[in-house]
Formats: sequence, structure tokens, C-alpha cells
Amino acid sequence: MAELTEDIIIQQARIRFIEQGYEKVSMRGIAKDLGCSHGALYYHFKNKTALFSDVLDYYFQELNSIIDRIMEHEGTDKLKDLFLEFIRFGLDHPHQYELMFMLKSEEMDSLMQRPATESYEKFAVAVEQSSGNNMHNDHIYSIFLSLHGFVSIHLHRSENFEGAAEEADRHVNFLRKTI
Repeated sequence: MAELTEDIIIQQARIRFIEQGYEKVSMRGIAKDLGCSHGALYYHFKNKTALFSDVLDYYFQELNSIIDRIMEHEGTDKLKDLFLEFIRFGLDHPHQYELMFMLKSEEMDSLMQRPATESYEKFAVAVEQSSGNNMHNDHIYSIFLSLHGFVSIHLHRSENFEGAAEEADRHVNFLRKTI
């Protein structure tokens, strides 16, 4: 077997967390998947919560990369792209989205606070820059809640983004009119 690294453990844990949810995943199960002892995992991670924290960081980095990519493109409607790509991210990665934004646990809330706040701040800056307006934070947060609500409603009703693309486009066009 190749050397057991944090990245290898995180990749396997991502699969487990998506398939089973946080509560049902165990360090022993991840170790079994990787063909190592569960003690080997504890060498890299203090516990399942610490491992999940790194998995969440990975997920939020994916979302942040999407925001960065949109903001780097010239000549596009960045605001529309930003909103649609947020919806696409949620609907194309429903289990990941649920772990990031819908898992309710006191223990998890503290872990998610930093990466979620950083990601939201990146989103807020992108919205303000793309709109060309000096927007109040409450307005940006309301837009985020509206996008989150759309994803939440369609999360398990649509197989993926394409299944809700027309509705997403109408929703995003409505939001853009409010800015």
C-alpha cells in the first residue's frame, strides 16, 4: 500500500461522509476502506470531528474556486454566472451541499463557522463587485438566503442542475432585478 497521507484519508472520508452522512461514519470504517488500522488514522487526525473539519474545508475550497473562476472571466455577466453556479454547485453535489449548509449539530457548527464565513465573505465581495453597486450586507445576505432556499427546495426533487435549469434561470433573473 502507498504511504497513508492526510490527503488520501480525506478523499476516502469524503466518499464515506457523502454516502453515509456524518453520524454513520466511523474511523474504523474509513480505516477498513483504506486497508489500515484505525490507529493509523489517529496519527493524522485527533478524531472523526477533526477529519470532518478538513473535509468541510475541502468542500468550501471547491465553492471558493468556482467564485474565483467566475470573477476572473472578462466580458460575462458575472452576477448571473455567480448565482447560477452557486445553484449548480448545490444541485450537482446534493450530499456535499447538505453537509456544508444543512447539517445541524452543535459540534459541527463550530467547525463550519470559519470555512463557511470565509466562503460567504468571498461570495459577498463577488456579488458587490459584480453588481457595480455599493450593497448593504443585509441585501447580500438576503440574496444568499434566496439562492440557498432555491437549492434546498430542489435538492432532492431534481436529479441535478439540468433538471431545474429553467427555474434556476428565472429565479436568478428575478434576483438580479432586485439589485
